[in-house]
Amino acid sequence: MTDTLTSVSFDIETTGFERSEIVTTVGFSLPLGCRLFVNTADSSLAKGPVEERLEIAFDTSIELSTHTTESALLESITEFGSEILGPREYLLVAFNGERFRGGFDLPFLRSRYATHDVQWPFYDVPYADLMPVFDSRFNTTVKDSKISDLESVYDMLIGDGLTELDPFEDSSEAVTAFEEQRIEPLLKHNVSDVLRTDALATLAERYCSKSEFKLKSLTPVSHR
Repeated sequence: MTDTLTSVSFDIETTGFERSEIVTTVGFSLPLGCRLFVNTADSSLAKGPVEERLEIAFDTSIELSTHTTESALLESITEFGSEILGPREYLLVAFNGERFRGGFDLPFLRSRYATHDVQWPFYDVPYADLMPVFDSRFNTTVKDSKISDLESVYDMLIGDGLTELDPFEDSSEAVTAFEEQRIEPLLKHNVSDVLRTDALATLAERYCSKSEFKLKSLTPVSHR
C-alpha cells in the first residue's frame, strides 16, 4: 500500500446489525497466514482438527483461538493488536470497514468494546478502506448497476476461487450458523471474506497509486 507498510486485511462476523448484537468472529490475513478469533459461546470446538481442515481448504497457515464470551474475544484481539499489529509496519485494510459517513466493521467493534469497557486494540495502526477505491477507480458496473459488495467485486475482477470455498451464499447465513453453533462453517466463511479482501488489496496496489488510498489513524485520543 505504501513503500513501508504491509497491508493486513480483516473482517468480522456478527449476530446482526442492531446495537445489541454481538461479535462472533474476527479474522486477519497476515503475511504468514490467517489469525482467527471465534466466540464459541456454549459449544466446544476441537481447535487443532479445525485449524488443519481450514489450512488444507485454503492452502494457508491458520491460527485459531476460541473464546466462550464476546468480552474474552475482544480482550484477546486487544492483546493481538498490542503485540502483533502495533509494533510492526502494518496497514489495516477492510472492504466497507469504515468510510466517510459509512462502513460497518470498525463502528460495530467500537460499540462492542465500549459496551464491555475493553481497551481499543488498534493503537499506532493506520487504516485504509478498499471500497471507495473500487467504487471510483475500477469499472464495476453491470447492466447500469454499480456492483459494490465484497463478494461480487471479487468475483468480477479476480474470479470465483475463494467464493467456491465459502459455504454461505449470503452473509446472513453466518448469523444462523452461530445461532445453531455450526462454528466451522462460520470460520470458513470468515476466512473466505478475509482472503477476498486481501486479494482485492493486492489488486488495488498493483493498479492504483498510493494517493488513491485514504489512510487514517485508528489511535484514539485517550489511551487507557
